[in-house]
Amino acid sequence: MLLIVPADPMRPRRADEHFAAEAAAAREAGVEVAVIDHDALAGGGDPDQAVARVPASTDAVYRGWMLPAAGYGAMAAALGRREVSLRTGADDYRTAHELPGWYAALESVTPETVWTAGDAREDFDRACERLGGGAAVLRDYTKSAKHHWHEAAYVPDLTDGEAAWRVASRLRELRGGDFAGGFVVRRFERLTGTEVRTWWVAGECRLTGAHPDTPGAVCVPDLTAVTPLVAALGLPFVTVDLALREDGEWRVVELGDGQVSDRPAEISAETLVAALLAG
Repeated sequence: MLLIVPADPMRPRRADEHFAAEAAAAREAGVEVAVIDHDALAGGGDPDQAVARVPASTDAVYRGWMLPAAGYGAMAAALGRREVSLRTGADDYRTAHELPGWYAALESVTPETVWTAGDAREDFDRACERLGGGAAVLRDYTKSAKHHWHEAAYVPDLTDGEAAWRVASRLRELRGGDFAGGFVVRRFERLTGTEVRTWWVAGECRLTGAHPDTPGAVCVPDLTAVTPLVAALGLPFVTVDLALREDGEWRVVELGDGQVSDRPAEISAETLVAALLAG
């Protein structure tokens, strides 16, 4: 396995500080590590130049900052020209990274959801009508603005079109150039406790830990209903965030690509690298 991480912007031959522990753990385990220029990829720079320090490999895994699906695709293509095969190809990354890619497979274990293509008001209104009345949570294809809960995430009643659009407009404003795909409208479900982040390699849950937003809060979810659904997606490396609904059922809050999911402090860099090697 080859581990690819972002370079430190000030010391471009070294790993970015946020991923330095994982790079060190990989080297200790005998895994080669290469760095890329993430800022160039994210900013529309030359992808071939951005990956120029990466050697050929038949099994490469990226652990780094989030990239839009198009940016990841450009990186994968540039790496391919260097005879580097990413374990997670561009199509698999989009499936995991954008909610419309994974929703159908996990529909039975996640809140009812509709979405738009783009940010037009009329499309948003139609999406709200399809979901019906009641409370909802808004996001785009890749991320919410949950830290601005009442102004840019939570809609108390979808039948109040003007109020819903104010929340959607604020979400769009906050996401700015990072707004991805369109508006996603999710049925609000009352959850208890905190989220748990699970890590899956080759369809098998390898690690369970706290969600990065709630460090230290760890419990073991019941994955009976979730496991066959995640395995059926056939994705190489993903995270699944879960929370307990007030009726006692575990619900999927989010599925994401494991390469760009933040690692909580409770999971060591050595443990994560070992899980990737085992997969």
